[in-house]
Amino acid sequence: GGQSRRRKQPPRPADFKLQVIIIGSRGVGKTSLMERFTDDTFCEACKSTVGVDFKIKTVELRGKKIRLQIWDTAGQERFNSITSAYYRSAKGIILVYDITKKETFDDLPKWMKMIDKYASEDAELLLVGNKLDCEVDREITRQQGEKFAQQITGMRFCEASAKDNFNVDEIFLKLVDDILKKMPLDVIRNELSNSILSLQPEPEIPPELPPPRPHVRCC
Repeated sequence: GGQSRRRKQPPRPADFKLQVIIIGSRGVGKTSLMERFTDDTFCEACKSTVGVDFKIKTVELRGKKIRLQIWDTAGQERFNSITSAYYRSAKGIILVYDITKKETFDDLPKWMKMIDKYASEDAELLLVGNKLDCEVDREITRQQGEKFAQQITGMRFCEASAKDNFNVDEIFLKLVDDILKKMPLDVIRNELSNSILSLQPEPEIPPELPPPRPHVRCC
């Protein structure tokens, strides 16, 4: 009848696009963290990631609309030649271990070597102790995680549970906030627009690997 129709406004395009990668040993819950954040789902028996997978999520921070491209990398060493190609464009790197499996914590120096070799020195780093819901089976104390992070310049530390959805949003949002906070506006406008991988599925042949960084970060 006499009701006026409102024209739907097209969604506002993203102001920025950012690439974040999640790394860590097999079975620490990298895929679970990503899927909890992007889809608010949790799979009790996730299959191991083969090569690289990714999800997209748009968030709003500091009055800006940010399109996040989150890359979930395989933890098995045989995929390192593929996954290492995704380090160089990442503005944020989330390094995950399982608080109930000491071997995944002992692997952290190995992952730091990958970061030092392939990632940008400007990449924001966040260490996450996952599976906080399994406190009764804990093998790595919070203090051990904090101590490791303190040895790395600029690395933050957090414990989380993808299963219980504890600290998951905080992990990603704080990382993105740190990325935006330390970048001047003119750098954000120019550099971010030039540092994004196209929003396409994982290529069959990874891009050419960058040369090793001359100065490694001590771990």
